[in-house]
Amino acid sequence: MDVAQSYNAMEVINRAIAYAIIVAGFLSVVFIFFGGISFILSGGDDGKIKQAVSTIRYAIIGLIVTLLSVVIVGFVGSALGLNVIEYINLGEIFDLISNVTTQNAGLGSGTSSLD
Repeated sequence: MDVAQSYNAMEVINRAIAYAIIVAGFLSVVFIFFGGISFILSGGDDGKIKQAVSTIRYAIIGLIVTLLSVVIVGFVGSALGLNVIEYINLGEIFDLISNVTTQNAGLGSGTSSLD
């Protein structure tokens, strides 16, 4: 069975919104970490410290906006009949990534796993 045929349009929209929220949260955490490393390595230079603090500040603002978006999307989604919150499951996302990479690895070896 083709992957595109196994999902209906509403489920694809739900998953796309859930994955976008997860990616935004992950990137916010990465930028907080990056800003912290920049702050540590600034060596007392005022310009570098200001840039690192700015990076951390904007990353925290991004994380707050991401968390608020989960609440807002969940509220609006429930009003429209979309249940987005059920798809925010990291275990399921990691399984999906594992399945996709396993299928793509099989394509390069001369055998097709999509048959």
